[in-house]
Amino acid sequence: MPWSNQGGGPWGSGPKGPWGSGPQSGGGTPPDLEDLLRRSQDKLKSFLPGGNMGGRGFILLGMGAIALWLFSGFFRVDSQELGAVLRFGQFVRTATPGLNYHLPYPVESVRTAPALRLIKTDIGMRVVDDVRRGPTTRDVPEESLMLTGDENIVDVDFAVQWKVKPNGLGDVLFNIQAPEGTVKAVAESAMREVIGRSNLTQILTVRGNIETAVHDLMQKTLDSYNAGVLIDQVQMQKVDPPSQVIDANRDVQAARADLERAQNEAQTYANRVLPEARGRVAQITQNAEAYREQTVAEAKGQTSRFLQIYDEYKKAPAVTRQRIYLETMEKLFAGTEKIIMDNGSGGSGVVPYLPLNELTRRPAPQQPARTGGTQ
Repeated sequence: MPWSNQGGGPWGSGPKGPWGSGPQSGGGTPPDLEDLLRRSQDKLKSFLPGGNMGGRGFILLGMGAIALWLFSGFFRVDSQELGAVLRFGQFVRTATPGLNYHLPYPVESVRTAPALRLIKTDIGMRVVDDVRRGPTTRDVPEESLMLTGDENIVDVDFAVQWKVKPNGLGDVLFNIQAPEGTVKAVAESAMREVIGRSNLTQILTVRGNIETAVHDLMQKTLDSYNAGVLIDQVQMQKVDPPSQVIDANRDVQAARADLERAQNEAQTYANRVLPEARGRVAQITQNAEAYREQTVAEAKGQTSRFLQIYDEYKKAPAVTRQRIYLETMEKLFAGTEKIIMDNGSGGSGVVPYLPLNELTRRPAPQQPARTGGTQ
């Protein structure tokens, strides 16, 4: 429903009423005023007692006029509207939806507005009703083309949903002249300011931050105007570069996506390889340190053992030399299959058929006994 304070009335400007009637131009003769007055007097006399216009008749006529005047104070407010009752032009109260009453004109009057309805205002586009194809969207470049912070041009279509504040009907009717036009102008200005502070990548990828910033800026601006308007939602419908460069911009975006993917893959490979390399380095370092500690400890042990043997050798050289010789020979022949026989004691020598190999053969391990019989 259009605002009641717009010019032209509910049926537009022109002399005709809602049913198309109005003063006709040309060809007609004006009515006879004397004849019309005489007929009206005759009808009025038929309703008055005695058939003449006496004092009582004038009283009844005045009372009827007063009753009609008082009855004209009734008015109806639609379900999505609120009424502002004005007393001699000053706002006094708000009329709720339904049947209401105010003092008849010119004492009080009423102005209605769709204060309970959520209104949607489109910026950068228009919805056109086509008989064949149905509703279609028409782009409005003078509203949608905006300059970004990094000196790029972007085409932004968005919609704003708003309504009148619970106690803001008087502000909407008297502080701003055209509520829809004001909201539209503030929305376009706020969007241009936010887009001018952002770069193209942020605008194309992160829309939520842009919508929130525009919403807050619009509400702050309208509150400074005392407009009585509450912004419910700002929704970006389309965000694209201009049609002349959209293909080139898509190539740029694809290249940036490939770059980010390659960087992510390289970072993933580095995150996998570097810990493995660090682990191998730590392992090699620890093995080297362990080998160093082992070698140093063995060297110190051998040095200590040599010094102890040397001290004993100084005390008894012959005995120590003999003991060292015997221990050395014991280590050498401990793992060999040899039999040494001493013939210096005057014996008869080795028996010719003595199985020397059998003497050193190791016994074979015994096989476990099988249980159970064979069939």
